[in-house]
Amino acid sequence: MAGMRGIAGSTPLATPRLLPWRLRPGWPLAVALLGFPLWWILGLANIMLLLISVPMAMTLWRRRGTLVAPGGFGAWLFFLLWVVLGVLVLWADAPLAEPGGGFSRVLVYGYRLAWYLSSTIVLLYVGNMSERELPSGKIGRLLGYMFIVTTVGGLIGSFFPSIQLTSPVEMVLPHGLTSNSFVRDIVHPRVSEVESILGFEQSRPMAPFAYANTWGAAYAFFLPYFLLTWIVRADMRRRAFALAVLAASLWPVVYSLNRGLWGALGAIGLFGVAKLLQVGGPRVIAWTAGMAAAGAIVVALSPLPGLVQDRLDNPHSNNRRTMLAEETTRSALTGSPLVGFGSTRNVQGDLGQVSGGDKIGCKACGSPPLGTQGHLWLLLFANGVVGTIAFCAFFAVRFLRHWRERGAYSLAGCAVLIACGLFMITYDMVEVPLYTVMIAVGLMWRASRDARAEARPRARARVAAPAGAAAEAPL
Repeated sequence: MAGMRGIAGSTPLATPRLLPWRLRPGWPLAVALLGFPLWWILGLANIMLLLISVPMAMTLWRRRGTLVAPGGFGAWLFFLLWVVLGVLVLWADAPLAEPGGGFSRVLVYGYRLAWYLSSTIVLLYVGNMSERELPSGKIGRLLGYMFIVTTVGGLIGSFFPSIQLTSPVEMVLPHGLTSNSFVRDIVHPRVSEVESILGFEQSRPMAPFAYANTWGAAYAFFLPYFLLTWIVRADMRRRAFALAVLAASLWPVVYSLNRGLWGALGAIGLFGVAKLLQVGGPRVIAWTAGMAAAGAIVVALSPLPGLVQDRLDNPHSNNRRTMLAEETTRSALTGSPLVGFGSTRNVQGDLGQVSGGDKIGCKACGSPPLGTQGHLWLLLFANGVVGTIAFCAFFAVRFLRHWRERGAYSLAGCAVLIACGLFMITYDMVEVPLYTVMIAVGLMWRASRDARAEARPRARARVAAPAGAAAEAPL
């Protein structure tokens, strides 16, 4: 008994020695993002972000008694419920779509649901961590690091577009899975898509992501945090390195001919300049005006104006996108307007032969499935009008809550939401883009909540000060 009492009594003292490897809060994000290039080479980039949500969820479960959620979260939970209900119509035939379907439909549905759940977990994880446990600056630097990774991938895709790898995951998966184009895009690393948009072959960078549009969205979403943590709040050595990276990143941005990215960067720039003019004094206003003028000169002297005009003269996919959006909307509103069809469907026919039909070696020649080529169309087709409204309502509430605030992370988060709103029309946002948007929402929600908590004691002190001063004043 004495021995047992001794062991019991010594347990609290022995615990730190038994767990010298105890991980710090926030380690899942560090593992997922710092190792992202490695995960991409292994064919695990997207899967790792899903897997790393498990320890995040365990942390949230241990803190379930004190968890908080951002305003508008009820709309997001309703959207998740609506996505789950979509399984009931997963096998329903949709107008204008091919009837029937195989196991791949369940695979695609489950994959997107997993990303929605993972994005929810990372939002609550970031938002419920205190600044002492997981500093905002640390998360911001991780997102800034991802901008560097995105830039390096863009440069490799621009100069060495033919590189592609057979990942270890691809080697071990059954051929029946890897022959599926959806699975192959996830596990087969490629650095670019090569298209003839202007009449000659042009590489559109995609490394280290699965699609060129995902690369464009990632660039825009990571940029505000790169500017904040690697340039504005950095020492001279890191700032010099970051400026070089920023300059180098312009090459894949310009030559990728990514109109959605160009538009998003323009919108982010206008919003950033407006906010800086609003919150800054004369020095900030002068600095902002100088930077805007310098940027305008650089753009005017660069190949961008000519490439923009050439890109506008060669719309390439405009007709196909427009027809696909029309077919998607018509099918959803006539077949299942409230709930949608749970997932995408293959088009019946070939969109009036606008795309020319499938060709070997030309993935873009085939007709994309209904509910693709824009997350808005995916929401409408897969989740109906109700699900679309719930999804958009959550992000609209978060933007309206923060757009007037002057904090750095509110500014960065609102910039991300502006870009997200533009991308939804043409980009599929599932995977890394939506995951990053949720991190941005979690950061600005937490920063705003902490700022209000710090302001309350100061406000009470200001109210109490006159009474105290009167009491202590000499008679």
